[in-house]
Amino acid sequence: MTADVDELVPYGGVRADAAWADEVRRLAADRDAVLLAHNYQLPEIQEVADHTGDSLALSRIAAASDASTIVFCGVHFMAETAKILAPEKTVLIPDARAGCSLADSITAEQLRGWKAQHPGAVVVSYVNTTAEVKAETDICCTSSNAVDVVASVPADREVLFCPDQFLGAHVKRETGRENLHIWAGECHVHAGINGPELAERAAADPDADLFIHPECGCATSALYLAGEGAVPEDKVKILSTGDMLTAARDTRAESVLVATEVGMLHQLRKAAPEIDFRAVNDRASCRYMKMITPAALLRSLTDGVDEVDVDPDTAARARDSVRRMVEIGNPGGGE
Repeated sequence: MTADVDELVPYGGVRADAAWADEVRRLAADRDAVLLAHNYQLPEIQEVADHTGDSLALSRIAAASDASTIVFCGVHFMAETAKILAPEKTVLIPDARAGCSLADSITAEQLRGWKAQHPGAVVVSYVNTTAEVKAETDICCTSSNAVDVVASVPADREVLFCPDQFLGAHVKRETGRENLHIWAGECHVHAGINGPELAERAAADPDADLFIHPECGCATSALYLAGEGAVPEDKVKILSTGDMLTAARDTRAESVLVATEVGMLHQLRKAAPEIDFRAVNDRASCRYMKMITPAALLRSLTDGVDEVDVDPDTAARARDSVRRMVEIGNPGGGE
């Protein structure tokens, strides 16, 4: 589902002002729709939404909502997950071209081939995957509960972890599990947040807390800096997006360096406006998330596009893998 980024036209000529927000809310009410926005969306989209959060939390809100239509402002796999958990509802994504480099890094066919090489292995897949991959999965996980999900698998069973290699490396560090095999996928935005720039930013602001998403290429570097004493160990926090918001409210630091997609800064600054939140890499912006422009949202609500469907058999199998995750424990902060 990944789009050609050269085709993107920010905002589509629509001004995101009070009149736009009023029209969006009117159209949503007319369509009996709930508006969901991921933490990485444009601030204007986050502000007009009924709910903002991570993809799994939003999908669970969608499933519990009385609304007949879900408008998911995020990338395609997120809208798919909402459809999997709420198959009776109409699910719209404002731009169906909004793909995900991480979800695209493994296909169902590739996963079936990997499973054939490791018969009897338990497949643990991050929720940042397509419906078809979830259908080939034994247990899904989020970044906040991946360690617990893998730890729940009997020690003598091999585990195939996909698709994010950095989250997989974090799980392997935490569990010490030698029979954990990791797929070499990545989110191109998180992978681009590197160790040297983290070290440079941390050296320039030694009193800052470091909020590091485990999908980031710099997560190992952050732990190395702590281990070497370059950064106090209690300053380094490996966190999902949801857990970042909790940590923002609890921290006593005056400044926080944030290693994740820059859209997250909007919610962090709202949660703790007295703290100086700064991106480790201010270029870490997902172009696919930003495809959900004010113009695209207005078009989706006006014309009822783009609708997301999932094959019922695929959805049933994918739903089972998500439910197994929930049975193991609270998904917590999501991705």
